[in-house]
Amino acid sequence: MPTVILVVAAVLVVVFVAVNFAAGERKVEKDIEHLYGAEDPQFLRSMGLLVGPSILEGNSVRALVNGDEIFPAMLEAIRGAQHSILFESYIYWSGDIGEEFAAALAERARAGVKVHVLVDWVGSARMEQRLEQQMRDAGVEVEKYHPLRWYNLGRLNNRTHRKLLIADGRIGFTGGVGIAQNWTGHAQDPEHWRDSHFRVEGPVVAQMQSVMLDNWVKTKGHVLHGPEYFPPLQPAGEQKAQMFSSSPSGGSESMLMMVLLAITAACKTIDLSSAYFVPEGIARRALVAAAKRGVRIRIVVPGKHIDAETVRRASRALWGELLEAGIEIHEYQPTMYHCKVMIVDGFMTSVGSTNFDVRSFRLNDEANLNVYDADFAARQARIFEEDLKQARRITLEEWKARPWREKLHERAFALLRIAL
Repeated sequence: MPTVILVVAAVLVVVFVAVNFAAGERKVEKDIEHLYGAEDPQFLRSMGLLVGPSILEGNSVRALVNGDEIFPAMLEAIRGAQHSILFESYIYWSGDIGEEFAAALAERARAGVKVHVLVDWVGSARMEQRLEQQMRDAGVEVEKYHPLRWYNLGRLNNRTHRKLLIADGRIGFTGGVGIAQNWTGHAQDPEHWRDSHFRVEGPVVAQMQSVMLDNWVKTKGHVLHGPEYFPPLQPAGEQKAQMFSSSPSGGSESMLMMVLLAITAACKTIDLSSAYFVPEGIARRALVAAAKRGVRIRIVVPGKHIDAETVRRASRALWGELLEAGIEIHEYQPTMYHCKVMIVDGFMTSVGSTNFDVRSFRLNDEANLNVYDADFAARQARIFEEDLKQARRITLEEWKARPWREKLHERAFALLRIAL
């Protein structure tokens, strides 16, 4: 009898792992053919009709660099809200900045503003219960995404990795930051991370609101609508933009397809900032193909300061064919590099929560803002150049000369990450 129980238990474990780590949809398997450039009108049609929501004109997107710029702007928008606040985050931890956000959200709720907070159950594990209770007592609706429940076991590995804040349906924020002390400061030392976030105004904010509300409905079962959430939006600038999202429950392959289309359209340059860069085969092939047709590709990833050493090892195992194709890979030196930005041909810029790995492309709920504007891309390129100055380039010769034990460990971690 004990043997039977052990066998049943083992089967259940295997089934659980399979359900959580295998996507139910067919994967993107075939390479995408290069047919047009990023500045060709056909590229915009493909991005707006084939894979994503409509590209909207009249937007203003401003980059905020590191916590000293990011958090004051977000808190200002929260404190100025008069009707509604929607806030979704993977990480929300206790600490001074967590206290400040909780107090600001609670104050607005007491003032009659409708405040809705959605945090990931895993990502918010280090958030003290008293902060959540402080918000609830003030009238904030606080929900956890996919908490550990028997009916959620099949979704346990599907986390919301999105970072979204929308105030009054008019001002939006997205990017890479979580609510934790690591993101405060100005990347001045290893305890203060380098990251970028983006403040958005204009018609595309309504798309940001819709992305957030999609997960709110999945979690709460309550549809939020009306002028408090979707007011008429006038043009706020001259940038074309779209808010792109993906989720295993509604198109897990869409984010990967968007990224592949952008890489495949590149004719001149790709600058990629990636906190977790573990590209699977089809993504590596797309980058190599772009390099072979003359595209200059530069990638900045974390160096020794990283919050997940296994990710760094898995990443390094996969650099060979990229370096051989002439792709530049640079490791950021001062602190953890948490940016997630891709600039294509000095025209398209994609920013948001998506990492360049299997988890983001197939398992997480992610959200990226795509901006189609040369001036905006030029500003992001200048920020990228500043990051590049503080990064160390890894040569093909150095990569090949790694000790064999290091190579073995890296290959094992890479196989594990890509097999998810």
